[in-house]
Amino acid sequence: MERPYVSVFIPVFNEEENLQPLYEKLCQALEQLAVSYEIILIDDGSTDGSFHIMRQLAERDPRVKVLQLSRNYGQTAAMAAGIDAARGDVLVSLDADLQNDPADIPRLIEKLEQGYDVVSGWRQQRKDKWLTRRLPSIIANKLISLISGVKLHDYGCTLKAYRRDVLKTVRLYGEMHRFIPIYASWMGGRVVELPVQHHRRHAGQSKYGLKRTIKVIYDLITIKFMMSYMTKPLYIFGTAGMLAFGVAFLASVGAIYQKLVLGTSFIRTPLTMLAMIMFVLGIQLFLLGLIAEILVRTYHESQNKPIYIVKTRLNFSDQPVADERAITSWNHS
Repeated sequence: MERPYVSVFIPVFNEEENLQPLYEKLCQALEQLAVSYEIILIDDGSTDGSFHIMRQLAERDPRVKVLQLSRNYGQTAAMAAGIDAARGDVLVSLDADLQNDPADIPRLIEKLEQGYDVVSGWRQQRKDKWLTRRLPSIIANKLISLISGVKLHDYGCTLKAYRRDVLKTVRLYGEMHRFIPIYASWMGGRVVELPVQHHRRHAGQSKYGLKRTIKVIYDLITIKFMMSYMTKPLYIFGTAGMLAFGVAFLASVGAIYQKLVLGTSFIRTPLTMLAMIMFVLGIQLFLLGLIAEILVRTYHESQNKPIYIVKTRLNFSDQPVADERAITSWNHS
């Protein structure tokens, strides 16, 4: 099969009313590029008729590829499946709810070809509810920019264009798909933001909420730790251990001072107990750091566990996908 230049991958969960108009808008936008393309639809355990519609689209158009996951794994796992299956030199991610406009894809790719590695969409005129969607998003985006050092206005916009090389080594967990620009920037990639259109949802129900914002904060803490200390965990555990030893030393000095100057018995001051506890804690932290160092080496040398399972594949050739280790296929069609 001809290798496409552009791969558009779209996680789908219960979007049966949006799929046909989405396909039509996508084809209209991609035809303007005058390059080969493929559309990868990832059914993330939909319970409505989404997969039936995706199958129909795949039967009519060989450029439409479908991955049906065995259950609902979440958006990040669905996007990971799309990335692994994509064969294009340029990869574009998109939501299936039609709030992002496929007509913006040519603009993102044009910007990408100016020498950037990631072009991230920015919903300047966002059409969501202020209190439950926009306000949490503003807070989360400022927090992410502050901690990561990568200044973007809209990490939550799924509409992004990537060079294939940027995504080669990315492994996604939790809600970390939104942090791909951070990965790219930390690895030396050029990241830019481009204003895109945003529309109100006209069909289906939103899958986002305040609960997801909390998960994003947890993942942000994780990614900061992983990028700063993934290959040297002893640094953070050792630092904490040294602080514990410092507190133990000061408590010991205080207890000795009270004993020699004030005549207070060691058993009558809490400083003695504090010194012992902090000393033991310091030793434990150093040992945890050493154990973490061993685990890190094991992780880098043997980590090969998939985060999703593909149940059905439509319109894919018999050739392996981009990373066969990440996809276990139950049924090839």
